[in-house]
Amino acid sequence: MGVLSLIDVIAKFLMQSFGKILIVFGVIIAITGVLLLLGGKLGMGNLPGDFSWKRGNTAIYFPLVSSIAISIVLTIVVNLLLRFFR
Repeated sequence: MGVLSLIDVIAKFLMQSFGKILIVFGVIIAITGVLLLLGGKLGMGNLPGDFSWKRGNTAIYFPLVSSIAISIVLTIVVNLLLRFFR
């Protein structure tokens, strides 16, 4: 096996790995988009404790409770996934 064929094998392996990583990131982005669309319909962003101020041309929105709820759900999901794949 020459140096050139070894480089070809390594390059092929890296390209296949990179392709798989891109597919995984694409799926994650698609799932995130669907969850954002569904979250708006389910009331996320309009929970009690989500603060908004409007004065003239300025609007400030701080979704405190929505952020906490998303954080709790993501913590549970990630912990379940980590336990499942151990």
